[in-house]
Amino acid sequence: MASSPKPDREAVRAALAAAGIPQASLEVSVSRTPTGLDVDAMEAAALTGESCVMGQIRDGGVVVTVLPVLATGKCFVGDAR
Repeated sequence: MASSPKPDREAVRAALAAAGIPQASLEVSVSRTPTGLDVDAMEAAALTGESCVMGQIRDGGVVVTVLPVLATGKCFVGDAR
């Protein structure tokens, strides 16, 4: 991921899993729009108990925050996992 300012979804998922985050707790947004364009930003989340560690990748930079788990027990709204 460090070599690409716009990694694809599977590269993000693989890097987080390699860092020790269990696949079952990972949620990663899509990296391409339905029309095939790169997205402006990607989101990734890891469920950790009562919190979600959320990260956003945009223009090669990463921002991370911790948010509460949603009532669904997930970090993302919808099913983009």
